[in-house]
Amino acid sequence: MTILTEPISHPPNEYRSRAPEFYGFVAWTSTSFLFVVYVLWALLPDEYIVRAGVEWYPNREWALLLPAWSMIVVLLTYYTYMALTIYGTPAFDEPSAVTDSRAQFPLKRVSNDPYEQETMFSSYAPYAHSEGNKTPQLELYDIPIELVNRVLYTEDRRSEQE
Repeated sequence: MTILTEPISHPPNEYRSRAPEFYGFVAWTSTSFLFVVYVLWALLPDEYIVRAGVEWYPNREWALLLPAWSMIVVLLTYYTYMALTIYGTPAFDEPSAVTDSRAQFPLKRVSNDPYEQETMFSSYAPYAHSEGNKTPQLELYDIPIELVNRVLYTEDRRSEQE
């Protein structure tokens, strides 16, 4: 853990740009103004709008159509991304669901017997054990999913035979 001995100094305020503050204020005021104009256009009767000097404005049905269509577009966007994610997900029986092209396996399996765990364990033993307090200086390797499943989900066959 690093302990700081000196406080972190920030640049003086005279060198800091105030542009983000102005941009934020302009964005907030313009958005608020446009919302008020939208609400007035949607709710005021025609006489008041014409009396204010506006001669042409869109039909009032657009006051409902634009928000409704916008909500549908947002919902369709979420649905599309969800569908693309599901489409791009590999099936459970494909190897790419549990490994990728960067996986590294140290040795191949010696035995074809699916219940022969000792052979598979012995091929991975040098990578799993350490001598005393020394950790072996070997590269990290991925454990095959078959070995993980056999260790986690199968019962010891020797205990069944006894």
